[in-house]
Amino acid sequence: MWAETLKPQLPPDAPLFTSPLQRCLALAQALHARPIVDERLVEMNFGAWEMRAWNSLPRREVEAWSAAPLDYVPPGGEPVAALRARVRAFLGEHRNRSELAVVTHAGVMKLFAAELLDLPIDNWLSMSFDYCEVFVIDSPA
Repeated sequence: MWAETLKPQLPPDAPLFTSPLQRCLALAQALHARPIVDERLVEMNFGAWEMRAWNSLPRREVEAWSAAPLDYVPPGGEPVAALRARVRAFLGEHRNRSELAVVTHAGVMKLFAAELLDLPIDNWLSMSFDYCEVFVIDSPA
């Protein structure tokens, strides 16, 4: 169902890159005959915070993360700075493409916007994306 709605919105001849995680990969395979799996498009690893409600996390950890979101590392996870480095590497590799499509996660999408539109941290951290939302970025050359 989602693929039928999304497919007409994608550039018809553009390569489609996807996170290898199942929720992205299944959609990518429905959208494109040959999606390209790229590990750099995986969502941030939240370690011990994975699959837990924010209100169940130790308050001091959430406050520490809020105070330094680029550098704080959730227990057993990775810092936003590491995710940002992955996104920068992906974008750097594909900077000469005129079009591409990506099926990925909200955190990665936030960093695409941050990097391509040169957004301040407060702007991109507060962005939100819905499941199967098409987000188009026309980046300056």
